[in-house]
Amino acid sequence: MKKLWKNCHIATMQNGQYSSIEHAAMVTSGQHIHWIGTFDDVPADAYSETIDLNGAWVTPGLIDCHTHSVFGGNRSVEFEKRLQGVSYAEIAASGGGIASTVRATREASEQQLLASALKRLRCLLKDGVTTIEIKSGYGLDYANERKMLRVIRQIAETLPMTVRSTCLAAHALPPEYQDQSDAYIEYICNDMLPKLHQEGLVDAVDAFCEYLAFSPAQVERVFKTAQSLNLPIKLHAEQLSSLGGSSLAARYQALSADHLEFMTEEDVKAMAAAGTVAVLLPGAFYFLRETQYPPLQSLQQHGVRIALSSDLNPGTSPALSLRLMMNMGSTLFRLTPEQTLAAVTLHAAHALGLQDTHGSLEQGKVADFVAWDIEHPSEIVYWLGGDLPKRIIQHGNEISI
Repeated sequence: MKKLWKNCHIATMQNGQYSSIEHAAMVTSGQHIHWIGTFDDVPADAYSETIDLNGAWVTPGLIDCHTHSVFGGNRSVEFEKRLQGVSYAEIAASGGGIASTVRATREASEQQLLASALKRLRCLLKDGVTTIEIKSGYGLDYANERKMLRVIRQIAETLPMTVRSTCLAAHALPPEYQDQSDAYIEYICNDMLPKLHQEGLVDAVDAFCEYLAFSPAQVERVFKTAQSLNLPIKLHAEQLSSLGGSSLAARYQALSADHLEFMTEEDVKAMAAAGTVAVLLPGAFYFLRETQYPPLQSLQQHGVRIALSSDLNPGTSPALSLRLMMNMGSTLFRLTPEQTLAAVTLHAAHALGLQDTHGSLEQGKVADFVAWDIEHPSEIVYWLGGDLPKRIIQHGNEISI
């Protein structure tokens, strides 16, 4: 059954640019785009439905390619303490920080985790997000990582979103492995990850390469295990210090390396050669009041694809709006609105390995798009907060929120 979507303008985002079509139309067939072009060239055909988009600007559905959306509790009280002058080290020493999220996540049932995650994710869906990546990493043992990953699969069955599941068991050291980081990495590689993969719960593998998490050598062991299981790789790298994690990710043909404030020129060159996407996370940069900027000029000079994401998590980026992150990408990181829109569509699709099916509006790709009641695509980035009037289409069907 073919549908004709007419009376619109389309920013296709082919090649990471607006690639605009004025006075446009689109034909969808089931879940896919059958044809796209100007209204004057619409194929003569029998359409089951004709939808008037009333002059809207149509873009691909937004893609949030780095989130930690499933977790127990929240850390708003810690946020208040930090603003009152209590240091993160003091909070962590008293059982706060990521340890508090691990405790709350372990204590929560699957049903509780699902219910709380859905509240957050509906905010992102309302923002125009039709594809999302969600990481585990607050369970830190087989049973609780499995619980988180099962919830991620249930989210995919509940919301009209494409959901990718990433195992981030190498996120932090669990309390039962205190001062035994090598032993914990062995547990991940020899026991946890193979089991979770065998159960069909993992689409990709991530790790946190940082002085307060895991060393490059330890991360490489996780990468080798993922590689043996034919699982794609992602990496948290160079957020707080320069350890060469992004170069390590590039050597293993990682889909993306994320954060990257402290990456070097050599890291940039390695990622460019490997085609690894740089995922920048302005929410965490803002929330932590960072002053070290990712090397935007170098990334652009060497042709590294740049994606943006919300990094939705309870500790460093409690962000419920990808559009707000887009504005931060422009105001903080100096990306143009066009570059920013590419960063949450085509480049974000590359960061998830979905570039053949998602991220731009082209014949044969999935019919995920947003019809915005705006005068120009730059408005998606320009307006701070609020709910821009829009119609959201996922897999060729308009959804209600």
